[in-house]
Amino acid sequence: MKLFLCGGGCGNQITEALQQFEKLLDKTKPVLYVPLAMEEKMYDSCSEWFSGECKNFGCEKFEMVRSSLELSEKNFDKYAAIFIGGGNTFKLLNEINQNGNREKIMNYLENGGVVFGGSAGAIIFGKDINTCLLDDGNEVGLECTTGLNLLNDYSILCHLNEKSLKDNMEHLNNLSNNDKVIYMPEENVIFLDNNSTCLIGKSGCVIFEKGEHFARRPEDFKNDIKK
Repeated sequence: MKLFLCGGGCGNQITEALQQFEKLLDKTKPVLYVPLAMEEKMYDSCSEWFSGECKNFGCEKFEMVRSSLELSEKNFDKYAAIFIGGGNTFKLLNEINQNGNREKIMNYLENGGVVFGGSAGAIIFGKDINTCLLDDGNEVGLECTTGLNLLNDYSILCHLNEKSLKDNMEHLNNLSNNDKVIYMPEENVIFLDNNSTCLIGKSGCVIFEKGEHFARRPEDFKNDIKK
């Protein structure tokens, strides 16, 4: 398993993480881009954005899916990695839960696949996506908000800054009575390398647990996540 969970940044914000991502890529294969968190009318602009972002990790070719069904029909072994982009997390998880994609992504990771998830694409790999309820809104009426849960029972929220922390404080404190939460700024990327976990980036994150919260530096993160 090679899984990158990005706090929402791109390009120069996450240079170190993208360099590490690039080292894992088989450059003879394209990257598969999944923009399903976005509205369909935005997919063309998503493709333009990703074309530029690819230059930051040395990717010369990529393919993009436009539906859950199309994703399910792809042979992941033909791709160097899967890149799951941001948008509305509830829409994204709803798409991933359809057509066997949830199981397909899990199997791909368990068999050595490389996945990069940004913002919504990161949040779905936590225990539960209700962390982002105040930011995204469950407009698709998703009933089961359980994520893929690959981060030791932690849920995830992205785009941490002073204002967003204030806005989400009560919500996350309440959630943390049942679920531990990692709140990351855009410059943070969590990297899961099989059984090893680290936080890439100079910025710290905020951990919510048992109705309380506390800041954590990147160097302390590895020990925290094992709890």
